[in-house]
Amino acid sequence: MKTLRDFDFKNKKVLVRCDFNVPLGKIGEITDDFRIQQTIPTIRYLIEKGAKIILMSHLGEPGGRAVENLKLTPIQNKLKDLLKLQVPKAGDCIGRKIEEQTQKMKPGEVFLLENLRFHKGEEEADLNFTKELAKLGQIYINDAFGVCHRRHASIVGVPKYLPSGAGLLLEKEINVLSKVLKNPSRPLVAIIGGVKFSSKIKVIEQFLKTADHLLLGGRIFEPLLQIKGILVGRPWPEEKVIGQIQKINLTNPKIHLPVDSLVCLPNLEEGYSRKAGIGSIRKEEEIFDIGPETVKLFTDLIKTAKMIIWSGPLGNFERAPFDAGSKGIAEAIVRNHGAFKVAGGGDTDAFLAKYNFRDKFDHVSTGGGAMLEFLSGEKLPGIEAIRSASCLGGPQNSPPRNSA
Repeated sequence: MKTLRDFDFKNKKVLVRCDFNVPLGKIGEITDDFRIQQTIPTIRYLIEKGAKIILMSHLGEPGGRAVENLKLTPIQNKLKDLLKLQVPKAGDCIGRKIEEQTQKMKPGEVFLLENLRFHKGEEEADLNFTKELAKLGQIYINDAFGVCHRRHASIVGVPKYLPSGAGLLLEKEINVLSKVLKNPSRPLVAIIGGVKFSSKIKVIEQFLKTADHLLLGGRIFEPLLQIKGILVGRPWPEEKVIGQIQKINLTNPKIHLPVDSLVCLPNLEEGYSRKAGIGSIRKEEEIFDIGPETVKLFTDLIKTAKMIIWSGPLGNFERAPFDAGSKGIAEAIVRNHGAFKVAGGGDTDAFLAKYNFRDKFDHVSTGGGAMLEFLSGEKLPGIEAIRSASCLGGPQNSPPRNSA
């Protein structure tokens, strides 16, 4: 697979797929610019090499129509601050006017296209929309790992028409996660939390093969105990995962489940919460966090690790005291100075940012679903599109375009 170092960018229009899908506050302000900051090295590299840099991204879920509060103006302003440059923004992402604007660009200039998902053609990977995007550039660089699991026009379509490669961020994500998946330092401890079991079942199955210890928390472990008859009186798991759950052997020495938890009545009824052993949870109670004995058990395993991968908070961390479990585990991880520490996923990243743990990890992935699919051993369409273009020696099609 080609990377930035495989191209001569001088005077070339470079179409860069970024992931600027950042959280916004009530008045449209960016509340966490982590994803933007992570792709700045790629942009600066292209500036230094004399490229004409055309950035494209999505923001939110506008459903194929222009939505005022999902325009990329906050992204534009943040890029100006980070790059210390003027960053003009287009009124759209395709069209004759946009083509004319890109034709006037000079080496080292940065130009931001409007939200890709204002057009249905992006998520539908529409051929005409793809060609309109491809006409804007001479080289395509993907630096948007967080959406590489999507079959969208800007991810899998454009590489069919332009010489393509990976940006510095995408290259780093692939290298780090490949090491976790294929050549981990041992012992490897994997910690899986979160809410939706169906989104984690494949990565759980994978880590049962590759990890030395698999620690489960959040709401992820509940379906395992329901199917085995240990937790009762709860909604049954999704039909599609029941068969997969039944195949998991809870006596596998790699699996470590919570031994206690903090439970409440539904809707957090005021004045009621208690610490309970897993076997003593009543059917009307809900689990909101792992308990202190589980933190101690997991901490002892984390101490032994040489590599740690964490995806998914272990409790309802947005509200105290249900953040104690995740905080306890995070503190145990950062105290292990000899381990290579990796975390990822939207909620995990939000937790790390909230409690200032992010910079204490060796790598925090910009992908949630993409990271899980990668670590499950799945091939991500966005990465495969670049690899295919590299193996074939370049693009196999050529959309009509104007010269630089």
